Amino acid sequence: MLALQVTAVAYLIGSIPFSFLVARAFGVHDVRRVGSGNVGATNVLRNAGKMAGALALLLDLGKGAAASALAGRLAPGEAALPAAAAFAAIVGHMYPVWLRFQGGKGVATGLGAFAPLAPKAALGSLLVFGLVAGATRYVSLGSVAGGLAMAALVVAFRGADPVAVAAAATALLVVFRHRSNLRRILGGTERRVGQPKEQ
Repeated sequence: MLALQVTAVAYLIGSIPFSFLVARAFGVHDVRRVGSGNVGATNVLRNAGKMAGALALLLDLGKGAAASALAGRLAPGEAALPAAAAFAAIVGHMYPVWLRFQGGKGVATGLGAFAPLAPKAALGSLLVFGLVAGATRYVSLGSVAGGLAMAALVVAFRGADPVAVAAAATALLVVFRHRSNLRRILGGTERRVGQPKEQ
């Protein structure tokens, strides 16, 4: 019963649409209708400005961390419940009930969710994201690489435990949510960092 309750709460925490709310506070009525249409910090940054993007990023990181940390407090020394809570929060961000299940791609929330559970892996995945995004100037490619790196590093540091299973499932979801970005990269139409909007 506790596991079901904690997982449900984690989903609801993850589903809080901070990027949507921040964008609206900064003058973008519906971030799903501008730019990439993604309810995430990158789209907020591009359409509502740097301050809005930074605030959305911090809040999305924070809700992921809050969900897994809360589960860890309720089940100290146990891996399964915090792992389930982390994954539930990420699913909540991607498919939020408040926005008719039209959410973001789970990268920032995922990083936040796994940071309390596997801090070395989270730091490593952030490094991979930075290197790939910096080298290619594709945030989406960096996000996919970071998600895959998270799964691999969690296994390397922790072994095949529940956190590793949750990280692997998250990586698959991140790739799935970026499928249109990957198609645009292959087609040469994906927007790079610093590239001006098409007129």
